[in-house]
Parts: sequence; structure tokens; C-alpha cells
Amino acid sequence: MDLAVIMDFSSLPMREDDRVTDVEELAAAAAAGDAAALDALLTAVRPDVLRRCARVLPYSGDAEDACQEALIAVARGIRGFEGRSRFSTWLYPVVANSAFATYRRLRRTAQDSGLDAAPEQADPRRVSVLAGTRLDVVEALERLRAEQPHVVEAVVLRDLMGLDYAEIAERLQVPLGTVKSRINHGRTTLRTLLAP
Repeated sequence: MDLAVIMDFSSLPMREDDRVTDVEELAAAAAAGDAAALDALLTAVRPDVLRRCARVLPYSGDAEDACQEALIAVARGIRGFEGRSRFSTWLYPVVANSAFATYRRLRRTAQDSGLDAAPEQADPRRVSVLAGTRLDVVEALERLRAEQPHVVEAVVLRDLMGLDYAEIAERLQVPLGTVKSRINHGRTTLRTLLAP
């Protein structure tokens, strides 16, 4: 009997740890210039990137546009990934920036065409402050970004992109306590901005 047939494990489901390891290896190879690894990396992360874009943009077409922008940004900037942190720590700020850039572009287009782009006010007692797909939350984050960009960055990375506190501290290169403080301050300010 052929040993290769007996030892074929390709039909077994892949564990999450295996997927993360594969993505990390693909990212390292892509950063080193391997075009095939870059293609495989983009294919592997696309569903996650789309899901995270959809947390910011409620309409699937808009989330798709932001996802494409994020994947293009990854392809263009992958050589900047040095492997000192997890790939997701490098990736999610790119995704957040693409989602918010898409939102700003859509908002400008709506305003230029005379459409009312103002979101409805929501009652924060009935709806989570950071529900993900609520445009009033995105609008509040945009207002806060003008005044306190570091606070918004920490809130977005935690509550919309799902990074843990340690990853955010590593990404922003600030102490863990600073990250927690910024997130707490940002959430409090957002509650105020979203109050009816």
C-alpha cells in the first residue's frame, strides 16, 4: 500500500493555531518578496479583512470596497512588515484605516451630491456604544478623531478590529496602562457624543 495515501492528512480540518502559523509564515515570505506567498496571504486573510470592514461599514458593497483597498494596501506595504509582531497586529490598523477612508470618501460623495449623510441619533441605553455597523458610531469616531486621534486609534483597534490590549500597546508603542486609559477615555467620550 502507498504510504503517501495512508499519511494524507489534507482532508482533516485545520486548527486555528495552524491557520495562524500559516498566515505568519506566508506574511514573512511575502515580506521577503515571494509573490506566490503574497497571493496566498491575501486569499487567506480576505474573509477576516472583509468581516472587520463590515464592522465599520454596514452595507456589503461598501465593506467590499474597503476590503479591496485594505488588501491593496497590504500588497503595497508588505515589505514593511518586519515580523517583530504578529501579522494581525500589523494588518488590523491597515484594515481600520481603509474602512474609515472609504467611509470618509462615501460621506464626501454624499455631501457633494446634496444627500443628507447625517446618521440618526441612537439611544445608547438600548444599543451597545460600539455596535460595529452603526453609522452614528462611525460619525462620532470621526468627530473624536479630529480632537484626539490617539484615543480613537486605540478604541478602533480594540472595539472594532478586536486586538487585545497587549497587541495595541505593541502596535502603538505605548505602555499597557496608557492603552487602557485611552480606551476608557474614548468610550466615555463616545457615550457622550452618542447621547440623545
